[in-house]
Amino acid sequence: MSQQPVTPDLRAWILAQAAAGQPPETMLQGMLASGWSAGAAREALRSTLDADLSDVPTELPPGVPVPEPLAEARGAVLDLGDRQVPVVAALQTPRVLVFGSFLADDECDAMIELARARLARSETVETNTGSSEVNSARTSEGMFFERAEFELCARIEARMAALLRWPVENGEGLQVLRYGAGAEYKPHYDYFDPEQPGTPALLQRGGQRVASLICYLNTPARGGATVFPDIGLEVAPVKGNAVFFSYERADPATRTLHGGAPVLEGEKWVTTKWVRERRFD
Repeated sequence: MSQQPVTPDLRAWILAQAAAGQPPETMLQGMLASGWSAGAAREALRSTLDADLSDVPTELPPGVPVPEPLAEARGAVLDLGDRQVPVVAALQTPRVLVFGSFLADDECDAMIELARARLARSETVETNTGSSEVNSARTSEGMFFERAEFELCARIEARMAALLRWPVENGEGLQVLRYGAGAEYKPHYDYFDPEQPGTPALLQRGGQRVASLICYLNTPARGGATVFPDIGLEVAPVKGNAVFFSYERADPATRTLHGGAPVLEGEKWVTTKWVRERRFD
């Protein structure tokens, strides 16, 4: 978004956010993170929603250091030591990068076969308690590897660390997910909500999540894109490609709301690396 008068597109965006349950305060923070001045953002929200935001602070909460991949722009080719990886797309705010051929075809196939026998219904982190449980918003099957559980895992994790310039030990183990026809993961944030009572327990192991790297292990026949509703971005699931995004604060202002669109035909396999502030044990 840019600092312009309230256009029909902007009004439609604000109304869509309100319909989705986003409070005006959260929309204000998202607009500030996108480069709007406090006055222009407040006026856009006031004229559309009749919301009085005069007392809402315009300072974003302090951020923390986050991984910053080697990539500078679309079209760059990154030398990760064991592999040359092109940058397919690059956004600065929010920080989203799409990489081509991050994994080789045989690595994708091997990850699927290593994971297949250990799949179970996927769970989500329950920040009310700090545990995990089955959630209707996530209808995939999944499993976790320990860090460096197999030589293949160690090789991929080392490549990820080189790409992100972030220590291997600050990452959770690789998770593999399988989405069958109709399966999806509705839009969500990967960070742990600081307002929830279970979050302090989750933060004891490595601190807050600060970035995500999703690698596609196959190309579904149809559907299954990774979607970012706040910015209107869809990333096609292409075998070997990967999408990275970071979030320097646990706040919707990071605009990292994302989800896995339903698989319409075939199946989708991904492996995900969640990155923490500190060593994850």
